[in-house]
This record gives sequence, C-alpha cells and structure tokens, in this order.
Amino acid sequence: MTDSTSDAWSLPYPVYRFDTGDVDGDGSIDAMVGVVKSTRYHPERGRRIFIFKNYHGLVRPLWMGSKLGGILDDFRFKDGIIRSLELTADGRYVVAEYRWHHFGMDFERFLAKNVTRQEALNIFNQD
Repeated sequence: MTDSTSDAWSLPYPVYRFDTGDVDGDGSIDAMVGVVKSTRYHPERGRRIFIFKNYHGLVRPLWMGSKLGGILDDFRFKDGIIRSLELTADGRYVVAEYRWHHFGMDFERFLAKNVTRQEALNIFNQD
C-alpha cells in the first residue's frame, strides 16, 4: 500500500481479535480477523477466523474459516502458527496449533487437552 492508494474490506460482524503475520509463508503480511458470526453449516453464532492477503495493494480473502477444531474462544499468531484456545462440548478446554496448508488450516498438535480455562489460558499465553 502507498500513500496515494488504499483498499478496504467491510466486515458487518463484531470483531473480537485482530492479528497480523505471514500465515501462508509467501513473505507478505496477512491480516487475521476474529469475527462473531454464524455460517451455513454452523448456524449458531460463534467465533471464527478470517484471513486476508495483501494482493498487489488490495485486500483479498485468503481463508474465511468456518471452524478450526472445537468451539473457538480465542487465537493468536506466532512464527507461522495459529494457536487456538477452544472449548470442548463437555465444558473443558484445549489449546491447539494450526498451520496453513494449501487452502486452509491444518491441525498440527495439542498443547493441552481436557484442562480448565485457567490452565488453558496459561498455556495459550506462553511464548
């Protein structure tokens, strides 16, 4: 983007998180936006992740994620990895990591499973 041009992408959903980084490893910085919305296959309103590319100075969607693994509570990005804090159906938490793979996020590993929210937050926030 230069001083004389700009591009925008309007999001009509509440935003709970914004992060940047090179998600797909192509050397350019992407924008990760956490939104609260329903989808066709998940009609309940929930937290989702949208990823946008800077394509020749224009904002373009890279991934409009409907879901990761569990019920998404929060995410953060570090060193090519999206770390998620997810709620399970039985009210426990997991912390998982995902990496970009061709056209979406691939599960890498669990950092914690079947833990309390506080235990999960402690692991989620570690560098």
